[in-house]
Amino acid sequence: MEVKTYFDQSTSTFTHLVWDISSKQAAIIDPVLDFNYPSGRTGTNSADSVINDIKQLNLSLQYILETHAHADHLSAAPYLKQQCGGQTGIGAKIPVVQDVFKGVFNMTDLTTDGSQFDLLLGEGDSLTLGELNIKVLETPGHTPACVSYQIDDALFIGDTFLAPNYGTARADFPGGDASTLYQSLKRILSFPDETRLFLCHDYPEEGVAPQSVCTVADQRNNVQLQGSGADAFIEMRKTRDAQLEMPVLILPAIQVNIRAGQLPTAEDNGVAYLKIPLNQIGH
Repeated sequence: MEVKTYFDQSTSTFTHLVWDISSKQAAIIDPVLDFNYPSGRTGTNSADSVINDIKQLNLSLQYILETHAHADHLSAAPYLKQQCGGQTGIGAKIPVVQDVFKGVFNMTDLTTDGSQFDLLLGEGDSLTLGELNIKVLETPGHTPACVSYQIDDALFIGDTFLAPNYGTARADFPGGDASTLYQSLKRILSFPDETRLFLCHDYPEEGVAPQSVCTVADQRNNVQLQGSGADAFIEMRKTRDAQLEMPVLILPAIQVNIRAGQLPTAEDNGVAYLKIPLNQIGH
């Protein structure tokens, strides 16, 4: 297995390109569509960097996989699929998330069965990537539909763990649950110490390089798990989450990402619009 990671500075998001050396079959995990909120403009520079490498390495894109419906960036999955092919995939419980946010955004046209994605992936499902196997692990808590992908000696874990010195995912989004998140964290920590964990985000201090990968052994020293059992973690998480602002892009991101990254249909003037519901989320 080969992995190349891309860091989107504006959203602090890692995208991972994974491929099997022998067959050159590839998968992309958590791709980013550029989005400038003040202007409402989208762009594809981040995705184009991945596409350029796919072409340079002569890879065949098989899958575009999401670890969950992200609240901090828009997915570039439709653009990547258009340019390179491949099937889109997400956790099989995405209909739970769709059902919640269909009401928030009054998406009367949204079908809440996950059919916007090519693949709905549940616990124990597997995908073939050349000589590699992608195994699906359900790791909910941050959202009800979070999954991790086990490939070779590595886990691609979405937001569950952040860098060990930063902490873990929040659990206060609709459908999130701190107790469930704790069980998912413990599950990841049950893997061998040397297992590589590829992260979805990092928020380094100025001048410090972002950390995209660590090990299970590293995460045993995660700053938010030290000396705490389940009850202490849950209390810490609830207290901390109550003080956090909503992610800057949650409103545009969620309504796009629960549609598998598809932007809203253009209206009769040829312009697509995103909704900003008032007084619906946060505190």
